[in-house]
Amino acid sequence: MAVFNGEHIRFSFSQLGSAFGKSVTPTPLDNGRILTYDATLAEKLGLTDADIKSDTFRALLSAEQPLAGRTPFAMKYTGHQFGQYNPALGDGRGVLLGEWRDNSGTLWDWHLKGAGKTPYSRHGDGRAVLRSTLREYLASTAMRGLGIPTTHALAMATSDTPVMRERMETAATLLRVTESHVRFGHFEYLFFSQQHDALRTLADYVIARHFPELAKAEQPYAALLQEIVERTAGMIAQWQAVGFNHGVMNTDNMSILGQTFDYGPYAFLDDFNPSNICNHTDHTGRYAFNQQPAIGLWNLSALGYAFTPLLDSAVINDILGGYEHHLQVAYSKAMRDKLGLSDAQQGDSHLFNALFSLLESEGVDYTLFFRRLSEIENDALLTAPSLSQFSDMIADTDSLSEWLSDYHQRIHHLDSLERLNRMRATNPGFILRNSLAQQAIDAAEQGNMQPTHDLITVLADPFDAHPALAHLAQRPAEEDKDLTLSCSS
Repeated sequence: MAVFNGEHIRFSFSQLGSAFGKSVTPTPLDNGRILTYDATLAEKLGLTDADIKSDTFRALLSAEQPLAGRTPFAMKYTGHQFGQYNPALGDGRGVLLGEWRDNSGTLWDWHLKGAGKTPYSRHGDGRAVLRSTLREYLASTAMRGLGIPTTHALAMATSDTPVMRERMETAATLLRVTESHVRFGHFEYLFFSQQHDALRTLADYVIARHFPELAKAEQPYAALLQEIVERTAGMIAQWQAVGFNHGVMNTDNMSILGQTFDYGPYAFLDDFNPSNICNHTDHTGRYAFNQQPAIGLWNLSALGYAFTPLLDSAVINDILGGYEHHLQVAYSKAMRDKLGLSDAQQGDSHLFNALFSLLESEGVDYTLFFRRLSEIENDALLTAPSLSQFSDMIADTDSLSEWLSDYHQRIHHLDSLERLNRMRATNPGFILRNSLAQQAIDAAEQGNMQPTHDLITVLADPFDAHPALAHLAQRPAEEDKDLTLSCSS
């Protein structure tokens, strides 16, 4: 269709030069067909249902034909994986198709995952399988519904192409859409390979495309690093507040836009466990839930080191020194919202910490606790019926009563309805539990997409009740909690 060949298409990143990657001819799927797509995102991009359901889009998604006739581009980057620098990284199973300009003028990268081997595939086959593709599709939907910065999944395809992982599976592709696929690892690659002119070119490109207002700053590169630090701190604060564990925070999985990027072995907490590890290859707990704020700073420090050809080290250190403050401010604000607090007071950190201690010691379901608390009016907090709301979660009623009393003292002056509305708009009733994702995957592998569609319905609007799908908000069975995953999951 003409829409996929016209004025909407740009190729600015691939035109930066050979230092930034290589052109690649994708490997088509066998009998590739659209499995599902995000109609809301498509509309935002200016695409109609007819566009998405066209054979041209199906062929694009199945890696049969490129966008606007231009050969796709595999991006080159490196990064630190579990703290160790790996110079061999790059787009190993995905290609940048080009950039799509929506009706407002915003450019969106279109990146096809699972499109076959690239020069950076190392020993891999460049394929993605249905289960990992569906998990990323669902995660993108969930994070957007929660208001957390994220990449987006426009559509996914399935096929008859066999792929061997732990077992024989089916190849799939995912069209990932975001304003930028530039990672911390792009800067690291150009720094460690001593391509400092190209490093400056990349920094200028990022400023011109994503932060044009920074070009007027006294030190544009310092302003760019500052922007990345603040965005990263804000994103991780939101992860911690909602109970999201990324699982593989390597620097090549960190977006310069502060967006949640590369969904692999992720998890939303079931029972509150600060040291939760969702990646079964993370033997040391480097990427445990409670380590994410510190790892954010570690990764930003690696990025700052890559900026040394552009900035004085003292300037870099000063910018990095503000990370913890930005994160703490954002996290405290998020936690106050979760508790319906309209202002900050000196004793809030004690209130938060006492609650976390209670949730951890009792193994309380993190999401359900806050959601239930969002249904109790101020004057009812200290009554027996309120305690009974948590009887299936918390056995230590004395500690619960003590905390509720402190909480009541903190909020008794607030308007009850305003507090509850604030909490209900912040505490989701539905999250993407790994058990729910697995149920959707199992059904999809049998050709049944209804569980996926039901999940998408609640994840896209997780703060509403969705009474017909209330079972998706229930606590998982004990054996379904805290599932750990691999990077191919």
